[in-house]
Amino acid sequence: MRRGLDLFPVRAVADAIWNRYYIPGGKGTARPFAPLPMHDAAASPPELVDLCIVANFVEVALAREGHGRPVGINYLEKIQVPHLPSIYGAMLAGVDYVLMGAGIPARIPGVLDAFVRHEPASYPLTVAGAREGDDLATLTFDPRAHVDVGLTPLHRPAFLAIVSSHVLAAALLKRSNGVVDGFVVEGPTAGGHNAPPRGKSGLSPTGEPVYGERDIADLAKMRALGVPFWLAGGYGDHEGLESARAAGAAGVQVGTAFALCEESGLRSDYKQALLGDVRAGRAHVFTDPLASPTGFPFKVAQLAGTVSEQTVYYDRARVCDLGYLREAYRGADGVIGFRCAAEPTHAYVAKGGDIAETVGRKCICNALMANIGLGQVRGRTVEAGLVTSGDDLAGLTRFMPGQKTRYTAAEVIERLLGRADVRASSAACPK
Repeated sequence: MRRGLDLFPVRAVADAIWNRYYIPGGKGTARPFAPLPMHDAAASPPELVDLCIVANFVEVALAREGHGRPVGINYLEKIQVPHLPSIYGAMLAGVDYVLMGAGIPARIPGVLDAFVRHEPASYPLTVAGAREGDDLATLTFDPRAHVDVGLTPLHRPAFLAIVSSHVLAAALLKRSNGVVDGFVVEGPTAGGHNAPPRGKSGLSPTGEPVYGERDIADLAKMRALGVPFWLAGGYGDHEGLESARAAGAAGVQVGTAFALCEESGLRSDYKQALLGDVRAGRAHVFTDPLASPTGFPFKVAQLAGTVSEQTVYYDRARVCDLGYLREAYRGADGVIGFRCAAEPTHAYVAKGGDIAETVGRKCICNALMANIGLGQVRGRTVEAGLVTSGDDLAGLTRFMPGQKTRYTAAEVIERLLGRADVRASSAACPK
């Protein structure tokens, strides 16, 4: 982190963050992380905006070290308020691709174009309950108010929108305020947030959304759009890559296989427990229609000790202190506020929310931080995680032949490229 901060172009900003938050030797397991203010629609605190810029800069700068390959960063359209400073920070570090899904990011290409020249940019804020004719809420960000040294033009990253259908892809090409360079087409077997099923299909006997033919992207129509696309959801092996290429895709997006490899940031105890379940044949992923406050179905790996267990979920006191997935709403006084269906129920209702929307909602913000060992400490308890995974979780045995209990990112890549089987055959048949 220190190395990444040293690369940031505004020394005073980087030093201020280091001096405020760095604790020599670490904070200790019993001490909570320092709280941060939350973003606001009108004007987020300047120190929070600086943190957004620098955090994204450092993440990309460190990811680019030691190689010359492109680096991308993936944002969730639903997390709208931090978008502008986050994207600018990533571009300052030379990010090559910006990916975004879970919504319709039609205004991101124009943001990228403005930031190349360090010019101000704006982004529409989705406000719950807004009606046609209402004044649109707009987020704005001026880079020069935060970074005013050495402002040479930046590299414009390619923009890839994450979609679930050719219909949305075509609409984005038509409606976006700049160039959409390609698409990631995610099917309902991919991890994280899934698009809701098209049509009223109800729930399965196990309580999961039911997907049908209408939820399968028409790849012939994707090809006809004339821009590159990648396929995601169940393509994490060589056969998947080859079938994607045969269908006209430029390649594949792989998440689950890398999420459980040695180098991933997932907590080691979660990782080994999940891989143990994989080897034992009991790994299970549940597409939870309620877990995410966004209202999107969310893939949850069933794992003891995490919020996937009902007892862990009910034992947790509802609290919203990160606020990434809050939705904007306009109060009776016309002022825009924020609420989350996973926050304390009384608070959500007091802000005009429907109590029915709070049922089953989980604090994904805190849980995902806990997944990487950064769970907030609350008295004698620590936030538990909630691991997301694609349906391919059970198939990770292909990376652990024989008695293996773990595998590396390099082994995933070797298998994706079709080299693993060749090497194994060569080793078994000495010359």
